Amino acid sequence: MNTNAAASGEFEYFDCQPAREDARAELLRALRATPKSVPAKYFYDQRGSELFEVITRLPEYYLTRTEMGLFERHATEIAEVVGRDCALVEYGSGSSAKVRRLLETARPTAYVPVDISREHLEQTARELHLDFPWLNVYPTCADITTEFELPAPVQELDKVGFFPGSSIGNFDPEIAAAFLKNVAATLGRGSHLILGVDRKKDASILEAAYNDTAGVTAAFNLNLLNNLSSLLQAEFAPENFDHYAHYDAAKGCIAMFLEATVEHEVVVGDERIHFDAGERLHTENSYKYDPDELEEVARAGSYEPVDMWTDAQQLFSVFVLRAQ
Repeated sequence: MNTNAAASGEFEYFDCQPAREDARAELLRALRATPKSVPAKYFYDQRGSELFEVITRLPEYYLTRTEMGLFERHATEIAEVVGRDCALVEYGSGSSAKVRRLLETARPTAYVPVDISREHLEQTARELHLDFPWLNVYPTCADITTEFELPAPVQELDKVGFFPGSSIGNFDPEIAAAFLKNVAATLGRGSHLILGVDRKKDASILEAAYNDTAGVTAAFNLNLLNNLSSLLQAEFAPENFDHYAHYDAAKGCIAMFLEATVEHEVVVGDERIHFDAGERLHTENSYKYDPDELEEVARAGSYEPVDMWTDAQQLFSVFVLRAQ
């Protein structure tokens, strides 16, 4: 735990990340399953986090700029939800880029960025604290898909959740509802959650966003194998796989895979993970929601919709939910 006493606001780092052994067991279960899969949270080692920030600036990736536009246009209204005396808890904070406008307008007492990537989290939190020296910043390294404790300094504050980027779409709908229940329990009854949600739209727009011409999303997807090699003490070979992503209209989601180009095996401890040529390793789903569909998931997750804003092209929505 590190403390910076020079600024008027506190900076304290909290580490609640699961042990490497727990991650290893989870990954092996997913790789033994049929079909093979990897939880999307393992995209975000240091390199994965950096690549994702590049993705958010790509011309095909409309999500980030559309959401940022909504935060800009409705900053005052959203800030009224946050209030000055609360702790703003951002789930899957990444670069903390989207929260900056909200911090400027709402000026909460504390900011708690929560992310699974240790190095990236501390680096970006320190950079943010330099720009907002009045703010108490408590970066918390944790797996947002599991229960974790918020830092002690914010326990008695009112809490507002912030989950932008349509990351809720990475969960299947029933798992999304379970995730929201966990968030509601952590933040407390009556607390608000600001949620970014990608809407359903023409498949060509969606597929272009996940198959950019520069190949950055492919590099991001393939980098997952490097993180697996580290976590499992194995040697996954990115050159044996190709990136593949398509829109599944029946499910209403983008499905992303790594497709083996050759038959091969990966040795993990005493195990051999076999891949046939053409076999796909499922790495991510990204569900898209019409507003009524999202509201149904929210209510199943112990939240009641309070407000919603969307852009003129109806590409993306920002919701405010209240925990019941």
